[in-house]
Amino acid sequence: MLTAKDTLLTSHDEFRRLAQEHMQYSTRLDSLTQKRYLSEDEKLEEVRLKKLKLRLKDQMETIERQYRQQYGVHVA
Repeated sequence: MLTAKDTLLTSHDEFRRLAQEHMQYSTRLDSLTQKRYLSEDEKLEEVRLKKLKLRLKDQMETIERQYRQQYGVHVA
């Protein structure tokens, strides 16, 4: 059974774009967190990426909530 998120990933261009961007930020953050020490620029980038990821997640959750309301999909 497909979840609302799965459905949106396949049928909603904006949701898919946000998810891809979120994954790119996540990948970059992973590479930064694996470093033992971060330069000042890397520390700033880490904070910026975390904020961007959170903003994208909020946008994705808004789209998902609207989808569930529109199509009557409830999360168990």
